[in-house]
Amino acid sequence: MEFHYREDRIELWDAEKKVMALVSFPAVNEDTVNIDHTYVDNSLRGQGIAGKLMEAAAKYLSEQGKKVILGCTYAQSWFAKHPEYEAMVVKEGGKES
Repeated sequence: MEFHYREDRIELWDAEKKVMALVSFPAVNEDTVNIDHTYVDNSLRGQGIAGKLMEAAAKYLSEQGKKVILGCTYAQSWFAKHPEYEAMVVKEGGKES
C-alpha cells in the first residue's frame, strides 16, 4: 500500500490513479493544520486503511513540527486511542494539550 503525500492531504490511489482513500489537513496558520476529513471508498472499508492513513498523517505532520486541530470525528477517535501523539493536538480554545 503506497500513500501519496501532498501539501494538505495524503491519498491512496487505485491503478488508474483514482483516489480510493484520503485524509485532508488544510493549513490553519503556519504552525497548525486542521485534520478535517477522512475518506475510504466502500470497496476498501473494514481493512484498517483509515487508521493507517491517520497514522501516516500523524507521523508526517509531527516530523514537520505541526500542531493539529481535530476537525473530523475519525481524527478525534484515532488520536484519543494514540496518546503518543497527544502533544501535537490543539485543544478547544486553541491551547495545546
